[in-house]
Formats: sequence, structure tokens, C-alpha cells
Amino acid sequence: MFLAMNRFRIAPGKEDDFVEHWRKRNSYLDEVPGFVSFNLLRGASTEECTLFASHSVWESEAVFEAWTKSEAFRKAHMQAGQSARDIYLGPPNLELFESVL
Repeated sequence: MFLAMNRFRIAPGKEDDFVEHWRKRNSYLDEVPGFVSFNLLRGASTEECTLFASHSVWESEAVFEAWTKSEAFRKAHMQAGQSARDIYLGPPNLELFESVL
């Protein structure tokens, strides 16, 4: 199992806009062999930001890598750029994990 997480720092008051963008977004993940599941997680809020993480589970690192080179990836990420820029406090932070147990 392989996990890919993007952490997002979202501006205070923009949390609902961020979630709504993800609700409306077509990820095309259902077209991708080896994709297992996806979750959008909300973390702690401070005066500075609210933390969110997108969490996708894959059968292996190889299928995740293949997805990043696919047409589905290109289509999904074209939509990602359509959200208002004032929602984000910087770029997402990608973190990759391989299951060891």
C-alpha cells in the first residue's frame, strides 16, 4: 500500500470555499488502475490558518507514479488551478508514504 498526502494551509474564513471546490472537482481517480481510496481531511485551526490534507491510497508506488503521468492526472489538475488563489496560504506540501506493516 502507498499513500500520497497533500497538506494545505487555508486562509481563515475560506474553509467552506476550499471544501466546496473539492466537492465539485472531478478527480478522474475512478479511471485509474491501482487507486484504492481518497479522503479530504480537516485539521486544526489557528488564527493563521486551517490545515487540510488530501489523502489518497494506492496499491503501490508504481501505480501512483503511473497516475502522475496519466491523462486523468492532467485533467484533474487543470481543475485544481480554477479555485480562487486567496484561499491558499502557499503551495500544498506533498508527503508520500509506503506501508511497512
